[in-house]
Amino acid sequence: MDHTESRDGTAGTDERTDEPQPTPEPEPTPEPGSDQKRPRPWVRRTRRTALVLALLLIVPIAAIETALRVNYTGDPAEGTYTRDRDAMWLGHAWVDGRKKDADVTALAGRLKDTGVRDLYVHTGPLEHDGTLPRSVYPRARWFIDAVHRELPGVRVQAFLGDVLANGGPEGLELSDADTRAEVVRSAGQVLDTGYEGVHLDLEPLHSDDGYYLDLLDDLRTLTRKRDAQLSVAAHQIDPLPHLHSVAGFVADHPKWWSQKFFGQVARRVDQIAVMSYDTARLFESTYGGYVAQQTSLALEVTPPTTHLLVGLPFYYESNPSHWGHAETVAAAVRGARLGLSRTDPDRELFGLAPYIDFAATETNWKEFEEGWVR
Repeated sequence: MDHTESRDGTAGTDERTDEPQPTPEPEPTPEPGSDQKRPRPWVRRTRRTALVLALLLIVPIAAIETALRVNYTGDPAEGTYTRDRDAMWLGHAWVDGRKKDADVTALAGRLKDTGVRDLYVHTGPLEHDGTLPRSVYPRARWFIDAVHRELPGVRVQAFLGDVLANGGPEGLELSDADTRAEVVRSAGQVLDTGYEGVHLDLEPLHSDDGYYLDLLDDLRTLTRKRDAQLSVAAHQIDPLPHLHSVAGFVADHPKWWSQKFFGQVARRVDQIAVMSYDTARLFESTYGGYVAQQTSLALEVTPPTTHLLVGLPFYYESNPSHWGHAETVAAAVRGARLGLSRTDPDRELFGLAPYIDFAATETNWKEFEEGWVR
């Protein structure tokens, strides 16, 4: 039977002749590394794209880490130690009935030889509508009186905060004028209790939030009338220009404020404390360099009439946002001193602020006292 060429291109006999067709030569065995062993074009393109993306990520990160490590080198200037204007965040147990006189005595013993002059004691949280139930701080007056007795000259401020909605289903909505008015009323309420200031911590707060600035203006009017302090916990400043915009593009809650916005906030308050922890740095040197950079950036835009504080991590965690082996108190203290030395070594209204009392270890206290208090 005569066969024709099949549709798939395989060879057979020719129906036009009885003579056998020549047997085709066998295909040569490809040499190692020949074209037949090469990946298909789309595979090569995918690999090249992956390499380019990796380099685009790795090279800037490596450059940033190197710059932070370099920023941690050198020696702080002489005299860059406590100005006796430090502060400390305290937990809610001091005002809800769990703490007793003996606890205040112990706290006073710990603080009396340090420069801590302001205590931000957690008195909230605020309700999402800005109100503050009096039932959440039944022992506040007792604590204020006890501190004044044990630590004369130390101010007690009400640490008020809440989660911000930022367009989500739950949280405090700053864009609502009635909610902002309730926050101001809550501030007056705690001042009536005897607190000497209001410390506001609203998170996560987007950079350039005009409603937040409006709230601070209203609070400042209140606190000035009452001869009280207005202080805030502040987000970190962009380590690179406009990084907060990039972070806002890829995440709902960007981590950083612009330096300009930080300055706008600083001009509206008596005290501003940078939350310079949870930085995701992997090494003590790069974390310390980061704190040095944050300190310099903050000093550049904080007016000399506003008290600037740099937060210290008095707690230990190990997770992608906070590596406990890297974010040490010693590194933070040295970084703050380096930033102060390079930017404004004679700044009087400057201090450090440990966060937070109930998680502090003896190592935290030792590094704070040896590196800063002296």
